Amino acid sequence: MIRLFKSANLVLITGLVIGALAVILTYFGNPKNMGICIACFIRDIAGGLGLHSVAVVQYIRPEIIGIILGAFIAAKATNSFNVVGGSNFMIRFALSFAGMIGFLVFLGCPLRMLIRMSAGDLYAWIAFPGFIAGIAIGTWFLNRGFSLGRALPQNKASGYVFPAIFAILLVLLLADFSYLQFSAKGPGSKHAPIFISLGAGLLIGILAQRSRFCLIGPIRDMIMFKDYYLFIGMAGLFTAAFIGNLLTNNFNLSFENQPIASPDILWNFLGLLLAGLCFTLLGGCPLRQLISVAEGNTDSAVTVLGILIGAAFAHNFGLAASPSGVPFNGQFAIIFGLLIVLVICIVFSQKNLYLRNYK
Repeated sequence: MIRLFKSANLVLITGLVIGALAVILTYFGNPKNMGICIACFIRDIAGGLGLHSVAVVQYIRPEIIGIILGAFIAAKATNSFNVVGGSNFMIRFALSFAGMIGFLVFLGCPLRMLIRMSAGDLYAWIAFPGFIAGIAIGTWFLNRGFSLGRALPQNKASGYVFPAIFAILLVLLLADFSYLQFSAKGPGSKHAPIFISLGAGLLIGILAQRSRFCLIGPIRDMIMFKDYYLFIGMAGLFTAAFIGNLLTNNFNLSFENQPIASPDILWNFLGLLLAGLCFTLLGGCPLRQLISVAEGNTDSAVTVLGILIGAAFAHNFGLAASPSGVPFNGQFAIIFGLLIVLVICIVFSQKNLYLRNYK
């Protein structure tokens, strides 16, 4: 009971800190109603590396680097670094790729969804049920046998690859490496000072690694187990961001004048439904995937790679939303993605149920 109480406190503290840091980072220069967004920031990194050419969303976000390095340091310090993986590489890639398209049609990951909601963005409030619906569908398939297989021990060197890549990326950023791309205007040009962003990322990475923080898990566990433990962190994040937005005069309960938000209500809903479904099947939200990568999980490394390539694809082929709405290509991608992911759900659920019954 004491251990559970301490764990619940840590989840709550993690949520409160992330929510507060989102507001602080916005105050120091990050885009409004964003502060921290794993999907948007990985999209910016894809642009910063030249993987897409949309000039307004290109920047090597230190927050992402800090989260990975902070979680890696915490995992090593607590002997929780464990290199595993090897289960269904291509399906994981496909699910994370499709989920990222969903996030970019909505314009934000679950973290930014809550931050937008805390600032009064009604588009996010209406899209939130889509996220819940996606998780509910994913949970339904999990209860009926869906599984991507068991992660097995891997060569320990594999677990160091992603932290090493992002450490090198930090060096290149600090050295102002000439081949990196940086936005001169738009969301990519809005950022807090590097060391403030990096420090915030390190703190988030450390806390999230120790608390097992996730924004898919709370809803999944409530549906599957009637377990409200992780929801404490989600509520803490929203509360801290809400109070911070009120204090900084950034609360606007309206559909109007919402920064970096699409007005297409139906596609916002369906985008989060697709993303919620995909990341439920993958076992955790994008933030949780970054933490898992830092702990040595090579399956999560594949997932993060799918997010990165999905972001580049979305912008190279005109799938991502903008304040003017969701383009036809993005609408088609959501419907096609939902069909493909449902086929994956059915095939893998039936396969695992057959194997279970056969045994």
